[in-house]
Amino acid sequence: MHRETGAVLAPRNGPGGHGYLPHDLVHFLVEAEAGIKLGVYGRLAAGDNGMFWPAGRVERAKAARRRKSKRSRPSLQAKADMAMSEELAGIAVPVWEVRHGHARELPAYVTAGEIPPVVGRIVSRFDDYAHHWHTLPVGGSLTLTW
Repeated sequence: MHRETGAVLAPRNGPGGHGYLPHDLVHFLVEAEAGIKLGVYGRLAAGDNGMFWPAGRVERAKAARRRKSKRSRPSLQAKADMAMSEELAGIAVPVWEVRHGHARELPAYVTAGEIPPVVGRIVSRFDDYAHHWHTLPVGGSLTLTW
């Protein structure tokens, strides 16, 4: 991941082995469409490493030392934005999967509550990128701008 502020980042192992909508792409699209400023990608754009780490060995060591020396806590707004990002991702992915026949029904936690209107817009954004991701060759990339 290339960004204006901070080192080039590489993903860590984590959730997201979806053939059409990997977890990192989901968060990017959710946060961009919902206007979430301090979720995963807003923090990354501001220079935080978040769930990623610097791609270079030297930068990774520097980041580890900085992390140990200054244990910064996210603001209340950053925590709220991250929670909103997770909530919307947890709703939008199953809605997309049902819409495209990858699942037969929504999970109980989605059907038990109201689906926020922004989810429809998020799912439309998923439509724009899912096929591109699915057909991407190994080692290929998608470029998205925050």
